[in-house]
Amino acid sequence: MGERQAPGGGGRRLTRRGLLSGGALAAAGAVAGGAAAGAPPASAFPATPATPATPATPATPSPANTPDGGAVVPFHGPHQAGVATPPQAHAVFVAFELRKGVGREALARMMRLLTDDARRLTQGRPALADTEPELAALPARLSVTYGFGPGLFDAAGVDEHRPESVAALPAFKIDKLRREWSGGDLLAQICADDPLTVAHALRMIVKDARAFAEVRWTQRGFRRAAQSQPGGTTQRNVMGQLDGTVNLVPGTPDFDRAVWIEEGRLSGGTTLVLRRIRAEMETWDAADTTAKEFTVGRRLSDGAPLTGRNEHDEPDFDRLTPVGFPVISEYAHIRRAHVADPGLRMLRRVYNYDEGVGADGTADCGLLFAAYQADIARQFLPVQRRLAEADLLNEWTTPIGSAVFAIPPGCGPDGWIGQTLLS
Repeated sequence: MGERQAPGGGGRRLTRRGLLSGGALAAAGAVAGGAAAGAPPASAFPATPATPATPATPATPSPANTPDGGAVVPFHGPHQAGVATPPQAHAVFVAFELRKGVGREALARMMRLLTDDARRLTQGRPALADTEPELAALPARLSVTYGFGPGLFDAAGVDEHRPESVAALPAFKIDKLRREWSGGDLLAQICADDPLTVAHALRMIVKDARAFAEVRWTQRGFRRAAQSQPGGTTQRNVMGQLDGTVNLVPGTPDFDRAVWIEEGRLSGGTTLVLRRIRAEMETWDAADTTAKEFTVGRRLSDGAPLTGRNEHDEPDFDRLTPVGFPVISEYAHIRRAHVADPGLRMLRRVYNYDEGVGADGTADCGLLFAAYQADIARQFLPVQRRLAEADLLNEWTTPIGSAVFAIPPGCGPDGWIGQTLLS
């Protein structure tokens, strides 16, 4: 990244690591401030009655706090569910490689079958030949979203309809990609508020795709449990950060302009970049709160930018500390990821992953970063290039998986996903 002349620093030269460990960081942290409020005292328990009590009648759960296992996400429509749908608590992304000889006709048969599975399961009905139909009874806001990788367009002979940027991403110097988390010809994104529902839907879809494709990888993710927080609350990731403060709002003109493809056979669809990002938790845990906040550009306690008071305040990238440094470092994550035009932003549906702890106590966890946009080249790549070039958060995160898919439009009751390309 090179060294920089410190503003007002009397000729002193600083490196990035020096910023994180020296006085400049302390000065920035002092300006940022903002300690988390203490927890309220616990309520006292009611006194034990003096006379023997009869067994208490179980309290009726409050409807506002009771997860609804029967909740249904509509399947039919101009767009596939699972993009604009409010994120569910559990997700699995499964990618397939097509078997040799599978062409356009076979792909059309496969997508008719997989569409029927999704149509049934998302509405709380068992798939055809479902040997455990009872497991389909609680859809718990199940959504199933299908995506087509570059290899599927080639196999179907419709490569002329593949968006140019639906291709392997260019190499970034921060990447340490592994094959078992990258690529794929076909994607099924399965999300629900109940992990058993997700597991059952995954098994049904894999069984019906087996004649046409084999599984390349499976990635499971999670968020806070359903209804553990009010709707619309920004979720924390495994690193403790509020993740998704600046995000597109479904149903708004900015969302429609940024997410949905407007022309061609994929009109009504979108594109997906899925990145598996390992969190280097041992070194992250060793950093103090000031260093973490300086790295991200936001307070950990409430997600507010270091120049603001509330989570959704606009960052002031021009504000300086008393010694002349930017309060929000030019290498802070929120500055490097900032996109001024909402129409060029991405929709992010971020899930955590946790594969357990090794024998040495090292955690294998991180983020499944799912970004949806109308055009990867115009929206995702410029941001990713800035992050790869100079983002302080790179010190504690490592991309280890990467895959790109076109998400076809939705369908009606008599249609199927991919029909605009494969019929």
